[in-house]
Amino acid sequence: MKNYYIGIVLLCMGFHLSAVAQQLSVSVLRTEYRKNPMGIDAAEPRLSWKIVSSKRNVMQSAYQIRVGTDSVGLSAGKALVWDSGDQKTEASVFVRYGGSPLKSDTRYYWQVRIKDNQGNRSGWSDVNSWHTGLFSPAEWSAQWISTSLADTLEGPSPVFRKVFATEGKVKSAVLYITAHGLYEAQLNGKRIGNDQLAPGWTSYHKRLLYQSYEVTNLLKDGQNAIGFTLGDGWYRGYLGFDRKRGYYGKRLSALAQLVIEYANGTKKTINSDGSWKYTEGPILFSDLYNGEIYDARLEKKDWATVNYNDASWKKAVVMKADKEILESSISPLAQKHEQFSVVKLIKTPKGETVLDFGQNLVGWVSFKLSAKAGSYIQLEHGEVLDKAGNFYDANLRHAKQHVKYIFKGGGLESYEPHFTYQGFRYVKITGDIAKVEPSSFKAVAVYSNMDPTGTFHTSNPLLNQLQHNIEWGQKGNFMDVPTDCPQRDERLGWTGDAQVFFRTAAFNMDVAGFFTKWMKDVASDQLKNGSVPFVVPNVLGENEAGSTGWGDVATIIPWNMYVAYGDKEILATQYPSMKGWVDFMTSKSKDDLWNTGFHFGDWLFYRPNDDNDGRSAITDKYLIAQAFYAHSTQLLINTARVLGKKADEDHYTALLDRIKKAFLKEYITPNGRMVSGSQTAYVLALNFDMLPENLRPQAVDFLVRNIESYGNHLTTGFLGTPYLCHVLSRFGRTDIAYRLLLQETYPSWLYPVKMGATTIWERWDGIKQDGSFQTTDMNSFNHYAYGAIGDWMYRVMAGLDTDESAPGYKKVRIAPRPGGNITHAAAELETLYGLTVSDWKIENGIFKLKVVIPANATAEISLPAAADTRVTESGTELNAVKRIGKISTQGKDVGFSIGSGTYQFEYPMK
Repeated sequence: MKNYYIGIVLLCMGFHLSAVAQQLSVSVLRTEYRKNPMGIDAAEPRLSWKIVSSKRNVMQSAYQIRVGTDSVGLSAGKALVWDSGDQKTEASVFVRYGGSPLKSDTRYYWQVRIKDNQGNRSGWSDVNSWHTGLFSPAEWSAQWISTSLADTLEGPSPVFRKVFATEGKVKSAVLYITAHGLYEAQLNGKRIGNDQLAPGWTSYHKRLLYQSYEVTNLLKDGQNAIGFTLGDGWYRGYLGFDRKRGYYGKRLSALAQLVIEYANGTKKTINSDGSWKYTEGPILFSDLYNGEIYDARLEKKDWATVNYNDASWKKAVVMKADKEILESSISPLAQKHEQFSVVKLIKTPKGETVLDFGQNLVGWVSFKLSAKAGSYIQLEHGEVLDKAGNFYDANLRHAKQHVKYIFKGGGLESYEPHFTYQGFRYVKITGDIAKVEPSSFKAVAVYSNMDPTGTFHTSNPLLNQLQHNIEWGQKGNFMDVPTDCPQRDERLGWTGDAQVFFRTAAFNMDVAGFFTKWMKDVASDQLKNGSVPFVVPNVLGENEAGSTGWGDVATIIPWNMYVAYGDKEILATQYPSMKGWVDFMTSKSKDDLWNTGFHFGDWLFYRPNDDNDGRSAITDKYLIAQAFYAHSTQLLINTARVLGKKADEDHYTALLDRIKKAFLKEYITPNGRMVSGSQTAYVLALNFDMLPENLRPQAVDFLVRNIESYGNHLTTGFLGTPYLCHVLSRFGRTDIAYRLLLQETYPSWLYPVKMGATTIWERWDGIKQDGSFQTTDMNSFNHYAYGAIGDWMYRVMAGLDTDESAPGYKKVRIAPRPGGNITHAAAELETLYGLTVSDWKIENGIFKLKVVIPANATAEISLPAAADTRVTESGTELNAVKRIGKISTQGKDVGFSIGSGTYQFEYPMK
């Protein structure tokens, strides 16, 4: 009986301890945004974690971190290189490592536990790790190697290999590798890593990224073989629209350093050097724009294995090349993601055989086919069919997007391209294949490996398709740099496109590492006078720089990254670049008015037929320039304030006052009418606070009348569109914003959706209403800029927004704005603190709002049209709910603050 009672007590204690553990735990550990990353070269990397609790109003009150070089010892609290001790703070993101100086090429293990504000302590988290890269160029003992072939811009891809031996029990092995060109590496016949198009694209003469790969499991006792294949890529392939090759160089080369650590603590390094051998492989031609030619008859079977006979291969040539510019890769490289099957096999009116994959995507087609030796298949890629239903690729300009495969014969052969990618939905098949079997082909989506973070859906199927199109426009164009389009002979990092889309991008996916890397490229390519190139990396030349709305990428993205992620380091890193851009505009101004230089203006705005009334949506380019001059100056002021640069804050505050006065004098009549009466002119003036408050109501009226005069259609281009609906909502005209969003006829966001689009178009009417196309000179069907409307849908329609006083969603703003006969809208976002949700619906006149706020965060709630109504939360009167902040009436709305947890608000909608 005694043992029985003891068992009951222990069982109850077990349940109690289990319940406590479930109430508070730590998960999703990150080092510099990444989980268990390789190649961290920060001297004091930043650590982040998420807190899981079933309770409401949970805040962290303290944390303890411990770090070691042995996972077993760490879990036992032994042999630590850092024990933070209890730190009484809410900080759970970007906590800097504070232990002994880190060593390069070393794995560090860490875990964390926390206390909350309700007296609970979590257990230790699971053990996570980071591996350091090579901190100094002097640590690169490897040599650059190339071929002895004469420089050629269209030669076959060379293949390199080396055999080496291990000399004991291996504890770990890490490969550090980069290339002038692109590389694919193998160890003992197995591909190393999942990255595609490595090492990515930077201004190679200024900074070159290397990757770090854990390869311990690929090594064998005794003899091993390592090798890699090189491709032209951005380094020496076609770039831009002038049909030029070899922008960065004419000779492919690579640098590889395999560091093996044995169980006894000794290390051995296998370097790329003159002992390596090379030959030509089966890739006869490979280019990012023009595709690939692959002759399977030339394959070197098992070429990266020990037993392969390389007697006929040549000795690699050692080259001199700069190692000082090497940096560890911090961004997610491209990887393979979704696969698509053929949805339809089409025989066109011209008799062509075309595969329809149902989605405009970026990547390539893989296949498994059999054919006799020497026969071939060619795949030609296009985005749309023409009006008659025939394959169409005229909008690709000089880019061919052809993939040709020559069979070796003897059975089923599998293939996918290596150093190229295509933008397509449709694939035309030519060659020697007598019968095309759709099941033999798969389309593979390839894009930078960013975690999805946000979802958005509504009661309107067209808006849901619009969101789908926005996401796929982002996926297709985030290929290591944010490209304008992924299919024609361009695919450049246009700065204007990137800045207008950033807020939308940061909702859909975790773009922190992606844009941290690219903004370093922006600063790297920024001219000495502070001017910012049109494209980054800059392959157009120094004269192609300095346009308003494009150069402002230098200020807009760093500030918005800070708002979205709460990362002050991006501001500190980019501050010289931000300041340089504002100072450039100042240097080009006279009497504080910037009215000089070339500007793209409101790119691709709607141009109506002027035959009847002579009007057009043209916005004065210098008016736009002055507005963005003010905006960037304001962002620089904000940044100086965050970074504690008081002198700069004061200096640029005075400058901003003069900029706005110059704007009023030059572009505004005494009655508040603007010299350009376009939607974009009024939108920019209102959004950037260029007008004194007494002139803003008239400006809003002018804007609304303009919209209504176009039959509730927008006329904005790249620079006006992102702010259009935001301005209308800010000034009380959300009804007009909904009219624009839900407009189904041209020009509108939903017109392409109604025309069958699966991505965002470059032009409002890429396909005209009669089925014909816009000009072939510039007509991409995968161009994300107009997808910037997503930002309004998430932040205003669904109502999930940031608060700049506590950025990175430390404080969340939930303020949905229903309208447009929409009965349901939901946004979910995985923030650095955890899942945040704003999900509303209207059922039988009752407004229902579900809100989720993660632990260690708070929220300000605004319930629309809830004044003078009975509001409940999970069935309890709002004013009786514990720990709800002070309830106030804000016009027709009701506002209050809440802590973490899940809430269900309901009230009758008036």
